[in-house]
Amino acid sequence: MQAFEVTAPQPDLERAGLMREVEEPDPGPGHVRVRITASAICRTDLQLTSGELPAHKLPIIPGHQVVGVVDKLGPDASDDLLGQRVGLVWLASACGHCRFCLSGRENLCNEAQFTGYDVDGGYAQYAIARADFVHPIPDMGPQFEGQQGDDAVAPLLCGGVIGFRALRIAGLSGDSPGMRVGHFGFGASASLAMQVASYWGADNYVMTRSESEIERARELGAVWAGTYDEMPPVKLDAAVTYAPVGWIVPKALSTLDKGGRVVINAIHLPEIPPLNYDDLWWERSIMSVANVTREDVRDFLNVVGPAGVVTAHEEIPLEQARTGLERVRSGDVQGAFVLHP
Repeated sequence: MQAFEVTAPQPDLERAGLMREVEEPDPGPGHVRVRITASAICRTDLQLTSGELPAHKLPIIPGHQVVGVVDKLGPDASDDLLGQRVGLVWLASACGHCRFCLSGRENLCNEAQFTGYDVDGGYAQYAIARADFVHPIPDMGPQFEGQQGDDAVAPLLCGGVIGFRALRIAGLSGDSPGMRVGHFGFGASASLAMQVASYWGADNYVMTRSESEIERARELGAVWAGTYDEMPPVKLDAAVTYAPVGWIVPKALSTLDKGGRVVINAIHLPEIPPLNYDDLWWERSIMSVANVTREDVRDFLNVVGPAGVVTAHEEIPLEQARTGLERVRSGDVQGAFVLHP
């Protein structure tokens, strides 16, 4: 099969990975094979390919926002999965018996493996996944049906789900009327999270770097949107940071009201500058969001339809995966890139 493999992570993406013919995989016990129809590019894929994120396995096929159809079962995999339309996400497996797994926190499992990082991911024609870690795609409305629907679903499976988890860690739920939520950075994840927050009744305030992102935020219902040099007109109850830069954390902290929380939505950040304790005082807090659980995925996908979530994406052929990564690095993207194998 055709696949994009990362072989030598480095800033020069021309030398970091390449398209090549690799052996078509077969599922082992308890696993299934997924024929991929759409795979969205995530900034984490860029961080892995460029060497910013240390590699766990080389060579590796990146990609963890994957939609496809189960076309082959390994021994002990449920027959019900054959032919099902499913999604693969960042969490590829967890042990199931540690104290984190047993308390509903499988995202923190020390033996967890991750799609496109520890096991081959979606920049390919096929992928292997543990049968109990594939996610059947529910009925989310006509915009998520067919090939165009697969393209729309793929960006939900990382940026959408992790943004959803970040909102819950920030204290939002299905009933959050009038809660003031800041979004720092306005790429794919922030735009999806903001739509859920609006559905839950929150007021959204957006700080980002470009006029096009500010306009997009306003189109999606932001109460206020401005640049990082500005301050929102009111103090915020919660702030989620999406931009992969350390300086944004103290900036977000400075916008919080008493008791507010900053949630860092990033797998890797450069050094965070010193914090002003006066900004942290009054029971303000900072938390990171680490990975997602299967429950997060199910809950989020079940909210997408009722919330009327829409995704912004651009489809490109798998052969242009490196070009897509370069454009993510340069900021030349509105929403997400979706690869077609």
